[in-house]
Amino acid sequence: MRRAAIASVVLAALVVSACGGGGDEKPKDNGSTAARSNKPVSITFWVGFEQRELGVVKQAVDQFHRTHPWITVKTVGAVSDDKIIAAIRGGNAPDAVQSFSADNTGAFCSSGGWIDLKPYMDRGKVSADDFPKSVQSYTQFEGKRCALPLLADTYGFYYNKKLLAKAGLKEPPKTMSELADYAKKLTTRDSSGKLQVVGYDPAQGFYENAPAHYAPLFGAEWVDAEGKSSLATSPGWTEFLQWQKGLIDYYGYDALRRWQAGAGEEFSAQNAFERGKMAMAIDGEFRTAFIKAEHPDLDYGTAPMPVSDNHPELYGAGYVTGNIIGIPKSADHKDAAWELIRYLTTNDHALAILSNGLRNVPTTTASLKSSELAPDPQFKVFMDIFAHPKTATTPITAAGSANQELFQNMVVKHQAGKVPDLQSALATTDKQIDAQLAQSSGAQVP
Repeated sequence: MRRAAIASVVLAALVVSACGGGGDEKPKDNGSTAARSNKPVSITFWVGFEQRELGVVKQAVDQFHRTHPWITVKTVGAVSDDKIIAAIRGGNAPDAVQSFSADNTGAFCSSGGWIDLKPYMDRGKVSADDFPKSVQSYTQFEGKRCALPLLADTYGFYYNKKLLAKAGLKEPPKTMSELADYAKKLTTRDSSGKLQVVGYDPAQGFYENAPAHYAPLFGAEWVDAEGKSSLATSPGWTEFLQWQKGLIDYYGYDALRRWQAGAGEEFSAQNAFERGKMAMAIDGEFRTAFIKAEHPDLDYGTAPMPVSDNHPELYGAGYVTGNIIGIPKSADHKDAAWELIRYLTTNDHALAILSNGLRNVPTTTASLKSSELAPDPQFKVFMDIFAHPKTATTPITAAGSANQELFQNMVVKHQAGKVPDLQSALATTDKQIDAQLAQSSGAQVP
């Protein structure tokens, strides 16, 4: 499963609003009654998956066609949210869409770009309670559930067993101070001082490093009780950024940047962790599938991410997000699209096919216990993290990922040593985020 650390869609709510309409959609006869009458119909399904992963999705879709032979599905891969939005605006959207960017649920729901699924769920006897609480939150916005979850990404800790053993380290670290200590012991340089193996790279923007993925580890909150951005007032953010900057300074910012330039593409066989050029990493459960396909001989382990020394009770938890799937407002065959969505998101067999093939966590309470799942020890760690009561996700807003993008911009400057006053920078970013959210909340759908 391909993911970006920060979603590419900024203020998607304002962009998608050009599609028009925003009221509730009720199942109706609009050329899609074939889903109930068994009249043959062909629908189009856009997904972000590609290459090997697209093949896994098509396996599940093929199973759907076997149980619904009157519905033929054309699955198109490598589709971004930008393309989805453009199609909605142009009135030529596919019948069903999948997005990697759960952060954009608020934009899709509030703008009316994706229809409200509640009438379909009521008719199909699908309850939000069929899904764990951790994924319910990012498939709805302000009471409108315009998406359902299609597998979850859960973030944890990867470590190279051979490298740790060589350094005399027997167990993975559990606190951030331990992680920094391990990172220094595992880092090697050549005679000129050039980094050869990096123990742990904390630079935001590199691979799966994003502030959101670290928030649950430090108890950092995005908003306060009044719904205002709380980067400056939630102590976890300051602690995270100070820890992160301290480790970067150990390597040397410029030295780490030079190492990153040759680290290899994240989603390729040249991935630095997979090649033993990085001893430890934060990553999603999907990395287990890439390692199996690309470097099956790698001796590695997985564990929960280390947590703040001030919050040992958080150990075992992590960050969760995932795919969302919905029906664009301009879809021609909404009823048939719903049948596909219901099957892919609630059928235990379909979820087992997807989970086993993509190495993502299944997203119904029942499917987590399915006998068809084949979790190896490394993968099981992520299922445990997913079930932890302290595991969290990012609050959904009408501005999509705009708050994260503003924060990320500040963090990138900070790690480069270009932020002289951290608290002042956090307070300024809070104001920018609050203004952005106010603007998005005031947007009206034509």
